[in-house]
Amino acid sequence: MSKQSRSAPGQVPGRVFSHLGVAVLWLLHWLPMSALAPLGEVFGGLLYRVARRRRHIVDTNLRLCFPELDDTARHALARRHFLVLGRSLLERSLLWWAPRSRIERLVRFDGDGRVRELLAAGRPVILLAPHFVGLDMGGTRVTMAFDIVSIYARQKNPVFDRWLLHGRSRFGNQLLLAREDGVRATVKAMKAGRPFYYLPDMDYRRKDSIFVPFFGVPAATITGLSRLARLADAAVVPCVTRMLPGGQGYRVEFGEPWADFPTADIEADTARMNRWVETVIRGMPEQYYWVHRRFKTRPAGEPRPY
Repeated sequence: MSKQSRSAPGQVPGRVFSHLGVAVLWLLHWLPMSALAPLGEVFGGLLYRVARRRRHIVDTNLRLCFPELDDTARHALARRHFLVLGRSLLERSLLWWAPRSRIERLVRFDGDGRVRELLAAGRPVILLAPHFVGLDMGGTRVTMAFDIVSIYARQKNPVFDRWLLHGRSRFGNQLLLAREDGVRATVKAMKAGRPFYYLPDMDYRRKDSIFVPFFGVPAATITGLSRLARLADAAVVPCVTRMLPGGQGYRVEFGEPWADFPTADIEADTARMNRWVETVIRGMPEQYYWVHRRFKTRPAGEPRPY
């Protein structure tokens, strides 16, 4: 057998299971939301029981961010998180295959006129979109209304990478940049009239990051919001996607453009962003993406909490 035809150990079974997973999602997208939503919660409940490592990450994040919660309340919040996480994973099938008309019915806009007014006036726009479980649903709905620029991180699983990329570029003329494409390409796209769908609240290690409080805990946070807003003279518009209960779908909420931003103090700007994310989280704490190791990068001398 030639080297080209050999597969790495475990690669073929892994791809088979990935294709099976995609096939199951394709079947699920035919279900009405009234059936898909509770099925997703059942899936999330199963994840809560079997995904021990992720459950530990969620519990650690909640313990750090909500020290006022006792064990019972914290575990209840963790379980609610897995229920909505399970929903978001199964409902992603709609983003990959459902017709445009169905997604438009399921994902409603609130306040998008603010974005249109800014663009009509020639002002670059940054859509500040934290990592809530409805992020991809909201992002796809945004692409139906605007041709945007966004950063796409390639997934380790090539099968799911292909479909995730497909879902994010199905509609309109979207510009998806790799992180290494740099600031210049992003600023150029914004100045050409593309809103930047910006996801700023992951731990990307130390590059371009500073430590600012997140729920009172020092968190490595990228400073891109302040820098990009300054370079592009862009308005920062909060953009939060809220998962609605039952089969009601989702709502994308566009807030008022931030006043007095950016300032000359990048650290203060970045801390302001984190405080705003905290405020939104407190309104729907189960919907934040707690399975991410938000505090994995620590200041010198501090132990890693996970």
